[in-house]
Amino acid sequence: MTFHCADAMMNFPPMNRILLKIKNGDTAFYRFVRTIARYFLYPRAPIFPVFFKPVLASLYQFHFFVIRLCRMTLTVFYRHPLLQGRCASIGRNVSIDGLPFINGHCEIHLGDDVWLGGNITIQSGRFLDNPRFIVGARCKLSWNLNVTVNQEVVIEEDVLISYDCRISDSDGHPRQMDLRLSNAPLDPRDIRPVRICRGAWIGNGSHIMKGVTIGEGAIIGANSVVITDIPPYALAFGNPAEIYFKNHGKPSRKTPL
Repeated sequence: MTFHCADAMMNFPPMNRILLKIKNGDTAFYRFVRTIARYFLYPRAPIFPVFFKPVLASLYQFHFFVIRLCRMTLTVFYRHPLLQGRCASIGRNVSIDGLPFINGHCEIHLGDDVWLGGNITIQSGRFLDNPRFIVGARCKLSWNLNVTVNQEVVIEEDVLISYDCRISDSDGHPRQMDLRLSNAPLDPRDIRPVRICRGAWIGNGSHIMKGVTIGEGAIIGANSVVITDIPPYALAFGNPAEIYFKNHGKPSRKTPL
């Protein structure tokens, strides 16, 4: 067994053999090198005296203030103007945490007071003319949202969409195996619009599939896959999403929408 292991080590590239010796600490020299390497890979700082803490705390706050200031400047003078140029229409007081990646020819309409998180992707595959992505006023679309628009995706007013969600009005490829393998275009009959109605709330990690309408005020639980319509004011979750409660979360009389 030892003979075979030695032969196997000889087949390693020289640098790999050296790294393996350092990792195993074969000799005092390699153990010393391992200690130095750990210091560089996992640097540790000394504990500063207590009277330095006010200064260090101020520097900590200043560090993030500079970062926020740079991001704000980049957004106001670069990201937002580029987004305005790409959108067919854009409302007032639109706020973005990052420039959305838009791939394809879909029309984008953003309402007033919309907030867009970072790493948002909006894409279309040119299967139909004039696909549209419409976002109503006061919507909040969180980070890592991926939207595929080949016909129409409508998000009505006051909708909340959490992070890591996906919305698609098509599968992106034919269902039939032979057509997929031949890279055939998507059949227009397999493209069906998506609508998320006013005041709905989509939990993080959820997938909203083609042809789905989510009713007004409905709530979709986290990590759900929605393949059928959800009625207004229903709580649904699961894969596939099932309705567990109806008439859930209706507006109170004191605070109407």
